[in-house]
Amino acid sequence: MQPQPKPLSTAPYKGVRDFYPKDWARMSAIFSHIAKTVKTFGYEEYAASPLERAELYESKTSQEIVRDQTYTFIDRGERKVTLRPEMTPTLARMVAGKRRELVFPLRWFSIPNVFRYERPQRGRLREHYQLNVDFVGSVSTDDSDREILFLAATILSSFGATEKDFVIRINDRSLLKAACTHADMPEEKQKEYLRLLDKKDRIPEKEFISARKAITGTDPLTILETGIYADIVEIKKRLQGHKEWLSKCGVPNVEIDPTITRGFDYYTGMIFEVFDTSSENTRSLFGGGRYDGLVALFGGEPIGAVGFGMGDVGLADFLETHNLMPQSQSAPTLFLGTAPNTSIEEVEKFAHVLRKNNVNVFVNLSHKSLGDQVHEADKRGIPYFVAIGADEIRTQTLKAKRLIDGVEKTAHVNEIHSFFEQS
Repeated sequence: MQPQPKPLSTAPYKGVRDFYPKDWARMSAIFSHIAKTVKTFGYEEYAASPLERAELYESKTSQEIVRDQTYTFIDRGERKVTLRPEMTPTLARMVAGKRRELVFPLRWFSIPNVFRYERPQRGRLREHYQLNVDFVGSVSTDDSDREILFLAATILSSFGATEKDFVIRINDRSLLKAACTHADMPEEKQKEYLRLLDKKDRIPEKEFISARKAITGTDPLTILETGIYADIVEIKKRLQGHKEWLSKCGVPNVEIDPTITRGFDYYTGMIFEVFDTSSENTRSLFGGGRYDGLVALFGGEPIGAVGFGMGDVGLADFLETHNLMPQSQSAPTLFLGTAPNTSIEEVEKFAHVLRKNNVNVFVNLSHKSLGDQVHEADKRGIPYFVAIGADEIRTQTLKAKRLIDGVEKTAHVNEIHSFFEQS
């Protein structure tokens, strides 16, 4: 007797998620809310394949991410391919590919899935969806930086978050670079120092202090406090201008934080991260910044750009912590029940009319009793029930019942959709 093969596991790959209908409905509600908000600022949606040539990331993305966190493989054509760990390089490639045809400045956004091989934990998975918002080809650096910061705050506020729920911490890569230069730090040491700063909140304080001493004698952060260098003073003045502008626009929860670095090497100017003020979520929710040199990697003159990425995992944690999760419904609106010996063809005619009036209809195809059909509708989470028999077919009139409270309405099939719109 042949041994039975071991059943395949039903668990998803480690660090990724399955989305059953209710789960995906929740995600869709979040995505729809975000897209609606971003579009009010004039941003257009775009998309791209998750597969990219590996050199796209090897040229400008953090080497730690390329080395330790990307899903990279050799395809059948001997090409080195990477599942995108982030969207910004793809955006830069797309912009460079049609820079002569596009009308600048661009206001673009997308909500793609991205992939990173990292240790799954609260707020971080190996695959997630991420809102990406980018302003490309800006005329005024300050104005576009401020719009991006204001939009980031507006998205959270649109869910009902208040200024007490989150804080925006801003910095400037050029500020850190100037401080490192005045500390006589070599280029390679500067990169090492910035990578260490980026991990500051994720490693023990003693480990951070020890690593910092190993990199440099004079800590660049102490130079920022002196105020004796004109270039540093000018950059800090610009950051203060951002803070004051945002406060006047109703976003007072902004702090200047010289330790904010962001993990990607392509940032050139203003950078920021948004943090939940709740002790339940200590990690950065999301962030972004200015990356003026990325498009030029594909040839041509540099194009100014600024943007941010907001992951769905951290955002969902934030919304749940503050009871701000939008309502979602995966089930259809109406269950069309069938009395014994009722023609399914006639029932489908009713369903067709209702669907034309934007009602999501589930038609019963079983031989269950009407009582069992009502029970099934309730179990499926379908809020309304209509039973169809000979009288309904003859009069074209339906009696709809809302299952949660028993409220009923009788109306012609062409008019009853207004009852469902009330919920």
